[in-house]
Amino acid sequence: MATHDVDPLTVLNGRKDTTCRVRDVLDRVGSKWSLTVINELGPGTRRFTEIKNAVPGISQRMLTETLRGLERDGLISRTVHPVVPPRVDYELTPLGRTLLDTVRTLLDWALDHIDDIDKARDAYDTRT
Repeated sequence: MATHDVDPLTVLNGRKDTTCRVRDVLDRVGSKWSLTVINELGPGTRRFTEIKNAVPGISQRMLTETLRGLERDGLISRTVHPVVPPRVDYELTPLGRTLLDTVRTLLDWALDHIDDIDKARDAYDTRT
């Protein structure tokens, strides 16, 4: 039986080491910056400045940390071109591309429901 045919909660509840590792992966790919960066790299290779300009609110330091983490996890690749000034390109790896549809679905869901979330928050905040 393939792993995806097994109930994930059954696997996670039975193996604490797997649970910790899965949480670690979800922390990386589920962060607001990682989701946006993965989405921005969907169309193809981008330079650091292009990504920074396309991701509102991200600092240079946070983008650097996000890119390094995604590269470490094998989700993006970094190519340094030997030119002056140095040119660095980033792109999704084949593993990173497997996330693209999921990331876009989640971002689309957030866009579709942002008004509902705002209303729910306002209602909650007026109760408390």
